[in-house]
Amino acid sequence: MQHTLTRKRPRETWVRPSTSIMAGSKLVLEGRVSIKSFILGLSVVLIPLIRTWFGHLDWVFDYLTETLGKIAICVHIAAINGLLLVIYRGPVYKVAVRACFLGVTFGCGLIISFSDTTWTHFGWYMCSLSFFHYSEYLVTAVINPRSLSLDSFLLNHSLEYTLAAVSSWLEFTVEKLIVPELKHLNWISLVGLIMVLCGEGLRKAAMLTAGSNFNHIVQNEKAQSHILVTTGVYAYFRHPSYVGWFYWSIGTQVLLCNPICIVGYTIASWRFFRERIEEEELSLIHFFAEDYVEYKRKVPTGLPLISGIRVN
Repeated sequence: MQHTLTRKRPRETWVRPSTSIMAGSKLVLEGRVSIKSFILGLSVVLIPLIRTWFGHLDWVFDYLTETLGKIAICVHIAAINGLLLVIYRGPVYKVAVRACFLGVTFGCGLIISFSDTTWTHFGWYMCSLSFFHYSEYLVTAVINPRSLSLDSFLLNHSLEYTLAAVSSWLEFTVEKLIVPELKHLNWISLVGLIMVLCGEGLRKAAMLTAGSNFNHIVQNEKAQSHILVTTGVYAYFRHPSYVGWFYWSIGTQVLLCNPICIVGYTIASWRFFRERIEEEELSLIHFFAEDYVEYKRKVPTGLPLISGIRVN
């Protein structure tokens, strides 16, 4: 029996089967459940919409404005979770509740983004963060359902990732209270939003190009059906998934106008991906020998000042 050693670490997939087989003509159950649950969570936006459309009605004005409106949103979220408990059981419920949570977060981000508030940019951030994590799961369900798990949401990526996120929230809040004008630089936030959108698009394009062999867990053994992918976004960057994630993460902090976290995220991400790329390219050269060395000569990593493993 042949055994494959794996390490539980998110990575960029660089090989795919010679015969490209997508997830099949039908999305797996977990994928369908995640879509329904995400949309169900997103329905939280209906409350402010009802308030906007029917605000002339007394009961709408009385129960869906100010504090009561916020309470109505909380009740709506609780009702949705109760519904998921009735519909789903076991592992499927765990998928549903996570997708629903991300849908609620995305919906609340939309509400904040379109409200008359000084927290607009944080609403953009909430949408960006929740969509990133949900789309990681959904795209994996489409291209490689065999590797699909709760970890595919990347919500439990690492302790460092969680601490970085919390740090950005704290910095934004503290600076908003102490230096509020710093958070009103709309053109900087717009640049950050563009970075987020481009980074997200590039990462998902890399996942789709890698096809059914994309996996969030590092594979240390080459399968016979794997070939080196050099087309699509891989024709421009050797590690497009990392490039997308790198600029997405920095873009979230530019969007929030978080000067400390911009520097911190840039340094931490750069060091992380430099080490990861060097480590992965050792395996790539072992798997594909001269083919990868030649590809490496022609195509850059895509990350600044990172050239990858040195080859004599």
